[in-house]
Amino acid sequence: MSSTSNKKSLLDMATQTIVQSQVWRSIFRHGYPDTPLNQSLVMMGNVFLHLHPVKISRQAMKITYTWCMGGISFFLFLLLTITGVFLMFYYVPDTTQAYQNINQLSSAVTFGHLVRNMHRWSAHLMVVSVTLHMIRVFYHGAYKPPREFNWVVGVLLFFVTLFLSFTGYLLPWDQIAIWAITVGTNLAPYTPLLGDAVYKVLVGGGAVAQSTLIRFYVGHVILLPLAGALLMAVHFWRIRKDGGAAGPPPPSRREVEAQAAEREALSATR
Repeated sequence: MSSTSNKKSLLDMATQTIVQSQVWRSIFRHGYPDTPLNQSLVMMGNVFLHLHPVKISRQAMKITYTWCMGGISFFLFLLLTITGVFLMFYYVPDTTQAYQNINQLSSAVTFGHLVRNMHRWSAHLMVVSVTLHMIRVFYHGAYKPPREFNWVVGVLLFFVTLFLSFTGYLLPWDQIAIWAITVGTNLAPYTPLLGDAVYKVLVGGGAVAQSTLIRFYVGHVILLPLAGALLMAVHFWRIRKDGGAAGPPPPSRREVEAQAAEREALSATR
């Protein structure tokens, strides 16, 4: 028994030493979460913990209710970012080198074929998971007030996902990619009011060429990922503020006080 108590005391002393150290306090800013006050301060001061709602319904936690499609989509985005950075070390967005770079990735780069296939299949799966996530949200009516703003953000994320897939399709610069993007960009002139301008912005000329490849590359590795990351941050923040990913939002303080007052009035009349 004494040895157990000594181990606990040594563990407590070590914990207190770490918690009270300058390194710990510079990162967490608050004490160890052993009291309700410290728990609240830690929750409010940590960006990762702060993303979670204060209260969520038990129904929203069931896997069979959400199928975790939003979480899977976010995981695939992270996987695409990691594998995409790896591929950027071996890819040059030039029409005379792009196709050779892709072949070298599959034959001469260590784990290049594996990483490229991970990137390609993750992109396909992300389109599927985001689509299923949108269908699930629509089916459960999670686009209704107070979540209508977050529904619009989700729709924008859906289009960002599609454009990421579309821009990445050209980068191998093979015949399938060139003619697929040629067909896709030929639809741009039919955009109402801005048709010709949209086509020139996408293609950069009269046909798919070097200017198109560099525009798609910049959009694929910089513009669209940044837009997606920003929209995801807003999306996660709105999920937290709206009371969770699914189910009714928690009642406000005024509603709770009104319900308590009604219960007190009913008990007084009895």
